[in-house]
Amino acid sequence: MTTDQIEAARVLETPRLILRAPTQADGPGMATLVDDPGVARMTTSIPHPYPRETIGDFIAARLADDPERSAFFAIEARKGAFAGALGFSPAARGAVEIGYWLGRAYWGHGLMTEAVEAALAWAAGPWRKRVIVAGHFADNPASGHVLVKAGFLYTGEVIRKFSVARGEETPTRMMVWLA
Repeated sequence: MTTDQIEAARVLETPRLILRAPTQADGPGMATLVDDPGVARMTTSIPHPYPRETIGDFIAARLADDPERSAFFAIEARKGAFAGALGFSPAARGAVEIGYWLGRAYWGHGLMTEAVEAALAWAAGPWRKRVIVAGHFADNPASGHVLVKAGFLYTGEVIRKFSVARGEETPTRMMVWLA
């Protein structure tokens, strides 16, 4: 599949969500949602407080990423509101790693499981990825439940990953999904 075909297939619709490439118009909503310490501290790379003036550069960088190696989706609730983000980035041994976050108002409704399942179907289909890895902080069992529901298995490995918002390394339970 060509890069253009991969990009064309990268609008995913579920019963409650649309996953699509981000736009600069997503910036204000994205910045507001990630500036929540409860959201930021469950990620490796989101700082808190979030420097809102950098959101445009972040979105531009995601749009410039090599679509053969990584993918980034804005998660939009069917009611038109920006709800979160999901991305794939290169990992060891030819795998890709999935990461995601959802605004606090959207927690506890199964939306992230829905988004992850759609993204995995896309990754295994048009993107042709066969191994996806993931990790969740040990103190974030909700993220682990999302991954288990989507078909990930625990590897038994716990590594320490740095969280920018926490300012420290955090025990991370590693998982794998095979297409």
